Amino acid sequence: MINNGAVAWKSQLQVTVALSTMEAEYMALTEATKELIWIRNLLAELGYTNDKADANSPTELYSDNQSAIALAKNPVSHARAKHIDIRHHFIRDAVQDEIIWLQYIPTAEMTADSLTKALGREKHEKCAARMGMTA
Repeated sequence: MINNGAVAWKSQLQVTVALSTMEAEYMALTEATKELIWIRNLLAELGYTNDKADANSPTELYSDNQSAIALAKNPVSHARAKHIDIRHHFIRDAVQDEIIWLQYIPTAEMTADSLTKALGREKHEKCAARMGMTA
């Protein structure tokens, strides 16, 4: 989101098979982190400045999976993560380098839900309003 408007979103099947919801969310967070870094670099090249924070402050990335957030924030090896492919641990470096900051958001408040699943009218309208897609 930039200036309360949706800029990028993606919905696709994951290349790697996940054995749990935590793994699937962790892999999705890694892909979102890569997209976020690309957008940050693009905006920096275009001279976009964020009045709320300086250019070196981490960008918030929201997730509704507390286990995936804990795994990304704690680089210690976990038994439940030792089989996850090394390329998916890119998010750990981004958190340690303070490029992103992972923030928990309850599932009921997840804005991207309207782009990835069928919702009731009321929930869809709330999500659209949060993305700046309403008149």
